[in-house]
Amino acid sequence: MKIKTAKMTYEEVLALPVPLHEKPVRQRMLFRILLFVLSLWDLWRTRFTYQTMGLEKLGRKEPCLVLMNHSSFIDLKIAARLLVTRPFHVVCTADGFVGKQWLMRWIGAIPTKKFMMDVALVRDMVYTVKELQSSILMFPEASYSFDGTQTTLPEGLGKCLKLLKVPVVMIRASGAFTRDPLYNNLQLRKVHVSAEVEYLLSTEEIARMSVQELNAFLREKFTFDYFRWQQEKRIRVKEPFRADGLNRMLYKCPCCRMEGQMLGQGIWIRCQHCGMAWELTEYGYLQSPNKEKQYFTHIPDWYQWERECVRKELEEGTYKLEVPVTIYMMVNTDCLYQVGDGILVHSLEGFHLTGCSGKLKYTQDPSASYSLYSDFYWYEIGDMISIGDARAQYYCFPMAGGDIVAKTRLAAEELYKLVKERAK
Repeated sequence: MKIKTAKMTYEEVLALPVPLHEKPVRQRMLFRILLFVLSLWDLWRTRFTYQTMGLEKLGRKEPCLVLMNHSSFIDLKIAARLLVTRPFHVVCTADGFVGKQWLMRWIGAIPTKKFMMDVALVRDMVYTVKELQSSILMFPEASYSFDGTQTTLPEGLGKCLKLLKVPVVMIRASGAFTRDPLYNNLQLRKVHVSAEVEYLLSTEEIARMSVQELNAFLREKFTFDYFRWQQEKRIRVKEPFRADGLNRMLYKCPCCRMEGQMLGQGIWIRCQHCGMAWELTEYGYLQSPNKEKQYFTHIPDWYQWERECVRKELEEGTYKLEVPVTIYMMVNTDCLYQVGDGILVHSLEGFHLTGCSGKLKYTQDPSASYSLYSDFYWYEIGDMISIGDARAQYYCFPMAGGDIVAKTRLAAEELYKLVKERAK
């Protein structure tokens, strides 16, 4: 999938009118059926199956909040298949509206900006369930998982449940990540995809539980490890490209500790500095020919080790990212505007972006967000880091060699935790 882009100067983009907020519109059945039909081909190819648990507790016309884990683009197709019998609106990142706002609104999408405090989104969600009598589909993790495990849930999710006062249902998809992991350049594997649809909470249970109890309950439900799932279920991935791009996530060699020298290609990931190599086996294990220096057999363990290394850099005050980037801006949903080049800095002070011949200067405090909107091969443009505020979003595409997107997300998350801990 691609996105509509255009080149404009920074001044021209800033001069564009700020769009007025629009309330969600009632989802048209025609578009819901269209989504369902368009989803059938991909679901048929994955031999999609599902099972339900406790849905008899949910009224046929009763609005609910549907929470779903987020692994790949097929998630929306799964939801379209499972929710075809009831009106539903889906919370969608605002860049998904670019160039197709009218269509997204009629489908029932509600725009938001990832990892930002969005009061308008909460109002839109309340309006949707109360006035439009429609359910809401939400991916609370907000971004695809890099390593096949859960990502951080927003702290305000429990409060959101209290405000909506509707039952909560969960869709838990299995196989979606294994079929199309984000690092693998949109190369699809032949993997069976399934889903469980579970009634989680009634309005009475939500009223009885505290916000903290609700958050803890949802964190437990959103705990998974899809590499472990693949291993335990003996799911075989035979494709010869299964390690392509794995260096995006596993960017640091555990043997020589060099960063940006890893290369994932074919079925191997190897360090171009020290020569260490690991095969990604058909069942999702890492296997090194050098048995004495295996280090990791499980990809999420390697990724967690990288997180711990980043945390140590932050605590010691040695962490810093400074990289030249190509800058795109989003100020409306008409287009994504390429405004020029610049320098993105990330340090203990947060983000600092400069560019466009010195005209663009943007800073973002570490406490502004609990995570970072970053992606691999975003809209087929390239690996991306996004920062911004209510006025504008800045999409930064690193021009330097080496893999920095995953490390920057880890650093942003750990720095947020560190700032909160020190504030207590």
